[in-house]
Amino acid sequence: MATITIELPSEGLQKLQEMAQKFGVSMEELVRVSVEDMLTQPEEQFRNSAQYVLKKNAELYKRLAA
Repeated sequence: MATITIELPSEGLQKLQEMAQKFGVSMEELVRVSVEDMLTQPEEQFRNSAQYVLKKNAELYKRLAA
């Protein structure tokens, strides 16, 4: 298993601490589980979300490109 280090603003660290306490886990465990969850989400779900956003904002993108 590898280790990474990230920097968070003070407000983000405080919110992370509060969430970890709320769930009764360490901050490290909360971050690890969150990242693992994100990495295991199906690619299809991401693709569908991206297509939805592109379709929803198509007119805006056309105006910005002009």
